[in-house]
Amino acid sequence: MFFFDQGLLAMGNILFIAGVSLTIGLTSTMQFFMKRSNFKGTVSFGIGFFLVVIGWPFLGMILEGYGFILLFSGFWPTLAVFLQKIPILGWLFQQPYIRSLFDRYRGRRVPV
Repeated sequence: MFFFDQGLLAMGNILFIAGVSLTIGLTSTMQFFMKRSNFKGTVSFGIGFFLVVIGWPFLGMILEGYGFILLFSGFWPTLAVFLQKIPILGWLFQQPYIRSLFDRYRGRRVPV
């Protein structure tokens, strides 16, 4: 019911940016968001945040999601390695089909 509540989404976005700032530091956060390679993701996330604030939460969340994927796409290989090392779930992520998907996203060529 509250999934597209304008106020809750805006607070979540503010807390997300505050959490990133507290985790890696204010200077590193600014450098991360202002990097030339992250420009499209930063702009998409910013416009999505603005749309949420002015009352268009559905379109804003779509843009924010796109920006989030662009901003953090460099971390997917690290996440894949982490998931493969979890004791019980790691077995699932080490299966050949799923592992080939991870290898594809890491940039390795895997024959299909």
